Amino acid sequence: MEFVPHLLLVEDETKVAAFIKKGLERQGFTVEIAEDGREGQRLFDERTFDLIILDVNLPFMDGVELAAYIRTKNAQIPLLMLTALDTTADKLAGFDAGVDDYLVKPFDFMELVARLKALLKRAVKTIEQTNVLRVADLELDLDQKLARRGGQTIDLTAKEFALLEYLMRNRGRVVSKVDIAEKVWDIDFDTGTNFIEVYINYLRKKIDKDTANKLIHTVVGMGYTLKEK
Repeated sequence: MEFVPHLLLVEDETKVAAFIKKGLERQGFTVEIAEDGREGQRLFDERTFDLIILDVNLPFMDGVELAAYIRTKNAQIPLLMLTALDTTADKLAGFDAGVDDYLVKPFDFMELVARLKALLKRAVKTIEQTNVLRVADLELDLDQKLARRGGQTIDLTAKEFALLEYLMRNRGRVVSKVDIAEKVWDIDFDTGTNFIEVYINYLRKKIDKDTANKLIHTVVGMGYTLKEK
């Protein structure tokens, strides 16, 4: 399955946001727009993005403040600041808040695309080096064999960990019980047993308990998927 980068664009100028979104989608990205800093913060908290583009002058919460907030929650996600503010002090403020790149308006659109692709490529390498899977605020550290949600460690058995890893590696994709039996248990699925349902329920109690943002979903008659709503 081809990787389609999912971007969040936080931009309060409606025409500019629409222009960027249309152009990036033609280049193979998917883009969601937030029109102010608070909406950008809410979308970041609720959904999973591969990269975030921020303006500086935003209503309610400016781009520098939003970048700093994002960095407290996610140290790896690429941040690009796109703004008309071009002084050295403005750029330093952005970099101090944790942004990875800074592009001044007006800009060449293909330069924006090139910078986004470079940031995404670098991020993929970082993820491979750290060996950590992430969906929303759920993290799975494959080296340390640790699961965390919202920064809190979750105790998993070896099979629960393997099942969660399989679901996270296939995030957004529906996987059948046959798929799970073959890939996680290395057996042919017996339709007369319900052990996969049992383990899915184990994970739900540990991963989705006491949170409004449920990640594990049943697709009736087809299987299961791990994704944000």
